[in-house]
Amino acid sequence: MANPKRYAMVLDSRKCIDCKACVVACKAENDVPPGVFRNRINAEHGGAFPRLRASFDPEQCHHCDNPSCVRVCPTGASFQREDGIVQVREADCIGCKYCMIACPYDARFFNEETRVVDKCTFCAHRVDRGELPACVETCPSKVRTFGDLTDPRSALHALLESRRYRVLKPQTGNGPQLYYLL
Repeated sequence: MANPKRYAMVLDSRKCIDCKACVVACKAENDVPPGVFRNRINAEHGGAFPRLRASFDPEQCHHCDNPSCVRVCPTGASFQREDGIVQVREADCIGCKYCMIACPYDARFFNEETRVVDKCTFCAHRVDRGELPACVETCPSKVRTFGDLTDPRSALHALLESRRYRVLKPQTGNGPQLYYLL
């Protein structure tokens, strides 16, 4: 039997120009209400004129191997698919927000319109059709690489094999599946 797919994303923050095309594409694709976001760009500015610097780090759900958000959900609304994608089953969410508190990446929000917690799903509906997540497809500078960790022929696998990377907050034990190239 073949290994099940295990989806992850590699981010090359050095390529990010803070255009927010990924944020807009996500909002449009997933009907995310105004004022809340499934993904975002964290900006850091420094230096003094004329030597200014800026860096931009894309951020979203890390689709962890051992997600604390799933462990604390009292109804099972937060769950992990076999392919590693972490989702929220709206019909089962009671809006307690325990998962929001448990997430070390601040990657969830309470949707006031639906009265349930929401988050990035790696556009699972698109992935299930063999398409890329909207944020990956839209990025003009190709910051994001999405793929199957178990496929040694994938671009994602090749990046992780050939480049150094970091994960955020590894001490949580969540096993984040968002990899930032160094």
